[in-house]
Amino acid sequence: MDQLRVAEACKSVMLVVDDDSAVRNSLRFILEVEGFQVRVYSSAEELLNEASLPDASCLVVDYHMPGMNGLELVAQLRGRDVLIPAILITPAPSENLRNRAAAAGVSIVEKPLLGSRLLDSIRMAFDGHTKSSS
Repeated sequence: MDQLRVAEACKSVMLVVDDDSAVRNSLRFILEVEGFQVRVYSSAEELLNEASLPDASCLVVDYHMPGMNGLELVAQLRGRDVLIPAILITPAPSENLRNRAAAAGVSIVEKPLLGSRLLDSIRMAFDGHTKSSS
């Protein structure tokens, strides 16, 4: 990672929501190695109960969680005017889920999270969010 990307990442906070502690811990490790600050949550409700969310952030959220799924969480956040980029992680998404995510402006990265697909999606999400808010 070049110095400019490291500087940008250090300003960025990744919000990771997944009910699987192994996935949360793995994502935290990978993202921190890339220079991001990371906050992890075990449920959608835990994130929604957060007093304040950082301005420069991106959401990585599992689709399949007890209570509220990942797209429902994104809808709740947007209903509260939290307009951060979001990436949905899920194994074998259906065409219906792909369409719903696309309509919500949410990227999907399929599990298992192999190679650099997640990091590439995060960079694209930040790039798109920066351009649209300029």
